[in-house]
Amino acid sequence: MRTEAGLPAGAVVLAGGGFLAVGLPVLALVLRAPWTALPTTLASPTALQALGLSFGTALPATLACVVVGLPLALVLSRGRGWAVSLLRAVVLIPLVLPPLVGGLALLLLLGRSGLLGGPLAAATGFSLPFTTAAVVVAQTFVALPFLVVSVEGALRSLDDGYARTAASLGASPWRAFTTVTLPQLAPALRNGVVLSFARALGEFGATSLFAGNLPGLTQTMPLAIYSAFNDATVGQDTATALAVLLVACALVLLVASGQIRLPRGPERT
Repeated sequence: MRTEAGLPAGAVVLAGGGFLAVGLPVLALVLRAPWTALPTTLASPTALQALGLSFGTALPATLACVVVGLPLALVLSRGRGWAVSLLRAVVLIPLVLPPLVGGLALLLLLGRSGLLGGPLAAATGFSLPFTTAAVVVAQTFVALPFLVVSVEGALRSLDDGYARTAASLGASPWRAFTTVTLPQLAPALRNGVVLSFARALGEFGATSLFAGNLPGLTQTMPLAIYSAFNDATVGQDTATALAVLLVACALVLLVASGQIRLPRGPERT
């Protein structure tokens, strides 16, 4: 590992402590994983259902984050005044809000007796909570700020001279954004998408309260881990195996986002 010259020794020691605080629990998970039984456990109907449901809900949740998060980031980066500050505060609340509080907020809004869910249920008989769609809504709620933060920061650092030049040549605001600004945002947008997908994939609290823990319907991987850990007939080994799978998914996502760079072989001349 290479570091910059003049790095204080104290900083290295503290960094090592921080690394151990994060790395040792993950190491314990890997060392205690039931590797011999791992293929059988992951091939079980419960694990396959939870894994399929997790990806099947995290993907549309991430798409929803892109569809509404990209315009939100654009407005927040270009807007001024107290209204924009208030909008930013509301959008970022899920970052600091306990997930269970988010699930309760969703219930109070979209539940059968909620502000919007009540009239909807009275008019159509449809109730959103404890359905697969509710999982997508909960995941979108908690994952959206990750995309907005990634893209807004990139928008603020962009040189808008190219977009102004395109506008002066007759390009509409939409055309200037899609042909000039959006390509410049590609790295930040990719990172935001990966982070949003990872957050949706690992969502637990809001989902458990708003969508429940119904196998095959709303039981995602985090909920399956929780259920397996608390089920004496299943055992901790199953929960550990499912957790190792989520760790592997997280590593893949970090590589995809560019946060982890794989070593390259020597370049040929």
